[in-house]
Amino acid sequence: MAYGSTDKAKPLVVELTDRRALEAYQPADEATVAKAFELKEQALLDFGMQASVVASWLYTKCHHQIPTTAIDTAAVMASGDGTCLLLYNPDFFVALGLDGVKFVLFHEARHLIQRHLFADPELRADPVFTLAGEVTINHVAMRRLGRDQLPTIRRTDPETGEETEEPTGVDPRKVHQAYVDDLTAQGLEPLAYDQFIETDALVYAELKRMKDPPVPPPLCVHLVLGDGTGEGDGLDAETTARISSEVLRAVLLAARRGVRLAREELLELLKRTDGATDNVSRLWGDLGAGFLRGETQKTRRVDWWQQWLVDVLASKLRDGERLVYPKKRGALLATLGHDPMLARRGQERTKVVVVAYDTSGSMPAHVVDWLTELVGHTDGVEAHWLSFDGALMPFKPGERVYGGGGTDFQQVADYVEGRLAVAGQRFEDTADAVLMLTDGYAPHITPAEPDKWIWLITEGGDEWPESHNPPMACHRVLTGDR
Repeated sequence: MAYGSTDKAKPLVVELTDRRALEAYQPADEATVAKAFELKEQALLDFGMQASVVASWLYTKCHHQIPTTAIDTAAVMASGDGTCLLLYNPDFFVALGLDGVKFVLFHEARHLIQRHLFADPELRADPVFTLAGEVTINHVAMRRLGRDQLPTIRRTDPETGEETEEPTGVDPRKVHQAYVDDLTAQGLEPLAYDQFIETDALVYAELKRMKDPPVPPPLCVHLVLGDGTGEGDGLDAETTARISSEVLRAVLLAARRGVRLAREELLELLKRTDGATDNVSRLWGDLGAGFLRGETQKTRRVDWWQQWLVDVLASKLRDGERLVYPKKRGALLATLGHDPMLARRGQERTKVVVVAYDTSGSMPAHVVDWLTELVGHTDGVEAHWLSFDGALMPFKPGERVYGGGGTDFQQVADYVEGRLAVAGQRFEDTADAVLMLTDGYAPHITPAEPDKWIWLITEGGDEWPESHNPPMACHRVLTGDR
């Protein structure tokens, strides 16, 4: 993220999570802001259609995208209040052009994901690790965006007036050449570029072999904020973890639904990072990402029933394509003499999932927590939560639910299918999937659309749904200590 080639970064002039101060600080002229906005929007559209599913999803999380001259280049900030901001200097974006803007936005998105995967403060405080991150991110960015070199920006010397073209970041091949020269001078055997760049951990390990690694000055906003310590860098740990997990989970579900670009990009990220540290392996395991490599990944948190549920749920929530005509962009394109175009705007509609917990018996807390995380934090999914025994009661995640006696599955079906009102309210939506978490001991039912029902049966329970006529998706939940 060390864009430009100045000796030091510009001092920060405002708090970078103060949205009003950012917008008000020495604003660029309106024409430049409008052009920068157009470039940003086109880049994000290209991400969603062909360049990067991860970046596309991540920027949907940045609800505040602010043009500001308070920073020289661009940065994604994750604040302690749970919000994510994209800050970009309009002059910088206009100078870069569309291809350069795409490169910078891809770089920033991947940087946030890597910050989540490699959250160890000791690693982040190591300037060689920072350099390794710049090398690997820029290598991946150039390859995914079809570039053979970094984008450049034209700068004018204020004293001589001479114009020069400068690369916007750390060049992986130049770093590799410096590595080769360093190790050769030491009498050591360097790796060829393709081997050197194979994984993030390998790049870091090889750079640590150098006697004098070419560590750049702290030009990045996050490095300036953190003063090279890896702390206080404008990326709140909790917000970064939540947003990154939601993005990776959304892309993983897209990959399971057969979206080729999502699968390819996530598999590449998995290959580059899995196994680098115990924490990275645990995070990938928590997501159940082993299926990308045809593996059943056994971890302390993801049991087979969880991987099964993600697969089944994903199959019932397949995306449709909703093409819309973007009026503002269409008018702008028409003014510029370009043909109008349709834009793909995410899922065809929000998918509706009903999750029903049987409270007549003992329900393991970790199962409830995991389902809440999976369903409640998946983009494009609207979740409805029910608790039931002999009676039915909607609730919100985090609220305490009380169990009583008896179990009646039919009341869940009646409510989901619009026949039963609870507290005077009927269920007006159409469910795409119904998750039933129960021991299975109650009179059997046949829902109107049994293919939408998924039954999770607790240990010792009755797995009757899988042998029912017609059969329904059913799996036993492991409720022991993980």
